[in-house]
Parts: sequence; C-alpha cells; structure tokens
Amino acid sequence: MTENKQPESGTDLSRRRALQLGAVGAATVVSIRPALAQTVGSVLNCEIPVPGPHGTGQSIAADGSLVPPGTAGSFPAAYRPFKGEEVKRAMRGSTLPGTSYEQSQAYVNYIRRLQMGQSGFTCYASLQMPR
Repeated sequence: MTENKQPESGTDLSRRRALQLGAVGAATVVSIRPALAQTVGSVLNCEIPVPGPHGTGQSIAADGSLVPPGTAGSFPAAYRPFKGEEVKRAMRGSTLPGTSYEQSQAYVNYIRRLQMGQSGFTCYASLQMPR
C-alpha cells in the first residue's frame, strides 16, 4: 500500500516548525514557573543571624559594625535570626520584629555589611536580586 503524499511546501514546513517550537516553549514555561515560585519562597524563608557566629558575644553599633558588649549606643545580639521576608520589609522602612526603630536600623546596617562567607550573606544577596 502506497500513500500518495504531495511534497510539502515551504509554508507547511514553516508552520510545522513553528508549532514544534511553540510546544517546546510552553513546556519550558511550565517547568520554570514552579522553580521560580519555589526560589522566591525559599528566599523569603531564609535566615540571617545578627550577628552570625563570627560575631558571637559582640554587640551591634548603630552603623552595623561589631563592637564589644556595653559600648555606648550599641545593641545586644538579636534573640533569633531574622527571616528574609522580615529583612526585606525592614530594608523598605519597616522595623524588624521585636526591635525598636534604632535597633532595627543598626541590625539592617549590620546585614548590609555582610560579606561572602559570613552567615546570612547568601540570604541577604538573594534579597538583592531583581524579581
């Protein structure tokens, strides 16, 4: 049994190729969206200790630097790490939970000074990424 197929024109080939590309593109969008949603969720749930282990026993000055406990104008270490979502809000003008305005500002200044390798840096860096 032989089929009598007409040779495909250039338009038919172009149409078929566009449909194939569209199917691949749709599959890509479907697989990327859940990954982005998961990334956003993990960024907002990551934690930043103030100070991190490198500053154990230190207080936080208004400029965010680590100073010896009892230094005038400094604040004690935070009682718990702050979630990425809390830090993001504080960077927009809100205060961190359980802190005064001045204390929150000192903690945010500390977070802004974090460097690669310090606890909480990856969380802070991911908050800076455009969405």
